[in-house]
Amino acid sequence: MLTVVQAFDRTPIAEIGVDDAAALERKLQVAERVFKDRDGWLKPHQRVAILRRLAALMEDRRDHLALQIAREGGKPLADAIVETTRAIDGVHNAADELRNFAGREIPMGLSAAAENRWAFTTKEPIGLVAAISAFNHPLNLIVHQVAPAIAVGCPVIVKPASTTPLSCLEFVALVHEAGLPEPWCQSFVPEGNDLAEQLATDRRVAFLSFIGSARVGWSLHAKLAHGARSALEHGGAAPAIVDRSADLDRIIEPIVKGGYYHAGQVCVSTQRVYVHRDIADDFTQRLIARVERLRTGDPTLKDTEVGPLILPREADRVAEWIKDAVEGGATLATGGARQSETTLQPTVLLDPAADARISLQEVFGPVVAVYRYGDLDEAIARANALPTAFQASIFAQDIDVALRAANRLDASAVMINDPTAFRTDWMPFAGRRESGYGTGGIPYTMRDMTQEKMILMRRG
Repeated sequence: MLTVVQAFDRTPIAEIGVDDAAALERKLQVAERVFKDRDGWLKPHQRVAILRRLAALMEDRRDHLALQIAREGGKPLADAIVETTRAIDGVHNAADELRNFAGREIPMGLSAAAENRWAFTTKEPIGLVAAISAFNHPLNLIVHQVAPAIAVGCPVIVKPASTTPLSCLEFVALVHEAGLPEPWCQSFVPEGNDLAEQLATDRRVAFLSFIGSARVGWSLHAKLAHGARSALEHGGAAPAIVDRSADLDRIIEPIVKGGYYHAGQVCVSTQRVYVHRDIADDFTQRLIARVERLRTGDPTLKDTEVGPLILPREADRVAEWIKDAVEGGATLATGGARQSETTLQPTVLLDPAADARISLQEVFGPVVAVYRYGDLDEAIARANALPTAFQASIFAQDIDVALRAANRLDASAVMINDPTAFRTDWMPFAGRRESGYGTGGIPYTMRDMTQEKMILMRRG
């Protein structure tokens, strides 16, 4: 049995059964069987109807789902409600995308050998999808992995994070209640990581969707069966540049949201802020004042803005990183104190050393580091210096500065006057280099979970 606890106070919530190797084999067999039976594939209109019913069922349980996210994952309730709303909309997004999900005509007659022919492509589901998910958005991430598979007609086996399985299990139950036969969507809660790897690398899996640590993701990627595709979503130490033309009255709030949303446990959380020296003192004072007003505590309370980290050992690690940075010369401007076993005060560090872990690695905690700079290109170079690259921000009223930074920042997306953590669920979402592989976002995932087949007809 697996005991699920509240992230904030470690109080047990539920005990759930776990799957062994025999259960995994059964799930793989039934998924393979239904996919091989082409006559049994659901038609697009049937998949659309199932997704619409699923969204309606989720809507009816919105408050319950949000509270469950807050309890098992530690996300503040206000943000958990936003996550649930996004998840419902994501299911609609997958259904909507099917209206324009089509192949293309391949031009013929461009050479004598190609005369009197007509060719076009269709989209077919790629096959069995293995989805391994993360704790930080325990409902919406599952939607991003499962709803596209349902939409395009792939059977999917989804493994949630062991700390937050309840949202996944309930979502899969709702999928079945909405009318999708069980073999097309199955949950998998294994006894250990070895079985998760066994799922991902099984020869019957055609597509791996992995959200989690780079170390695990790249290891699985290297072991995939021949021909299998993958999408990896890891993280990075997201940079934001604050130009001297920035409107300080308007940018503190989005930077704070970008840095401390879900206690910084977001793959594109704002971690490194490079501020022009002409405004650095004013910016820092405003930032510290706002961070000190953040309400930290029990995520199930409506006014909480920053909740706990997912595990005590994660709070231990982040506290150690803060301590190391201060010992290496950084100024602890505010925060850093332990409030509970899993909760840390939101922290601002000033000018950590270039070789401090907070300057080099993803902290995945409620810590923002502020660095001064004098030249824009210097700030861009420092922002681009890490082997990770995901989303970045530039805050400026000077359009030339904003566009120069947007063009030169090494990121899959650059937000101008918005935080690094901004995302809508229909936009492309992708890490570069060590930060990931492939492109997320519901329409893009649907494309990755299909393959084109060309059909050619000879006329006459």
